[in-house]
Amino acid sequence: MKKLKKLARQIIPDSALKQVEKGYRKGRGVLWQARYGFPARGMRVIAVTGTNGKSTTTAYINEILKAAGYKTAVLNTVFYEVAGKRVQNDTHFTIDKQSIVQSFFARAKRADVDFVVLEVTSHALDQDRIIGIPVEVAVVTNLTQDHLDYHGTIENYASAKARLLRSFGAKYAVLNRDDKWYNFFEKRAIDEVFSFGKDKASTMVISEIKLQRNESSAELKTKDKRLKINPKILGEFNVYNAAAAAATGLILGIETKKIEQGIANLTELTGRMEEIDEGQNFRVLIDFAITPDALEKALIALQATTKGKVRIVFGATGDRDKGKRPIMGKAAAKHADFIYLTDDETYTENPEKIRNDVLAGIKEAKGGNKTSVVDDRKEAITRALKEAKKDDAVLITGLGHENSRNIAGKLVPWSDQRIAAEILRKIS
Repeated sequence: MKKLKKLARQIIPDSALKQVEKGYRKGRGVLWQARYGFPARGMRVIAVTGTNGKSTTTAYINEILKAAGYKTAVLNTVFYEVAGKRVQNDTHFTIDKQSIVQSFFARAKRADVDFVVLEVTSHALDQDRIIGIPVEVAVVTNLTQDHLDYHGTIENYASAKARLLRSFGAKYAVLNRDDKWYNFFEKRAIDEVFSFGKDKASTMVISEIKLQRNESSAELKTKDKRLKINPKILGEFNVYNAAAAAATGLILGIETKKIEQGIANLTELTGRMEEIDEGQNFRVLIDFAITPDALEKALIALQATTKGKVRIVFGATGDRDKGKRPIMGKAAAKHADFIYLTDDETYTENPEKIRNDVLAGIKEAKGGNKTSVVDDRKEAITRALKEAKKDDAVLITGLGHENSRNIAGKLVPWSDQRIAAEILRKIS
């Protein structure tokens, strides 16, 4: 099949080939729906897209629905869950294939769930991987640079995301009014828009945000509702993720107390500002953060809640959007006190080239004198943890929940959590 695709790309013009591929995907999508008996028909679906925060937002929505007594099914980057039975998503994809989506919906239908909560990527939308899925509530968390290696421009990337608002019959659009792409998405919503943000024009206004070491708090107000939320996952950006989930709960008519309870019930999510505690006198956190915006916001959250220095271990992914690498370097240089630049997932690209791309941004932001380049990721983590002082924070980003990494085109077992815990036990 791969050889056939390669040959087709050589002899068929790009525009014609794209039309052929699109037709093929749609036809295949119908076949997979038929194979599983069109399982999504009649189901209530909440779909979440955006650049950052998709997994966390779906997890918050799930907890709110369960607090309200509903039976749920969830498919996101971190886990699959059907009627309370959860397994880790061991792939490096959210929605890899149409067959996975349809088989998941078939399981959800057999379990007689009330709601399906779905994380949807721009690739899945562009490639019709969720064809045939009826969406009741479509949530867009935000939009910042990512995946331009695939989409070409950020406008194309935004248009792919916007398909969730138009192509699946969404009755409600939940949008971040503080995001600079808000107007773009608002114009593309086909029905009711429920906005959230600090902006006073938001349907639900976020105020009184307070960040603490182990939880945050905020007040959410609509014309006739008032909620006080306490997200347990660190960061103002996670207050926004919780707010998006709360907005979804209000749209569905869930009581405010149940919404507050559901948000409080999510105490952690693998690889999302996840703390590793082996009794050390400094903090260690694991976060996915593979975009400049996510990296910057994670570091800002730590700056606000850390008495000592903020240290970061990170790199960039090979064979992906190369333009964001120096921007990530600049973010680290601006917001971290010490940087340990290392390898992430190299795929088939030269790892030294990847590191140099990031390093260029670090140096441009005058962060070279606080940067150590350590190609071996375990050694980089070891150095950061050994050099950390009392009340410091060490942030390890890029792999998050993943239990393997792609090095030179091959998957090898890996876990930042396991590695960090092992090192901490040895040095404590």
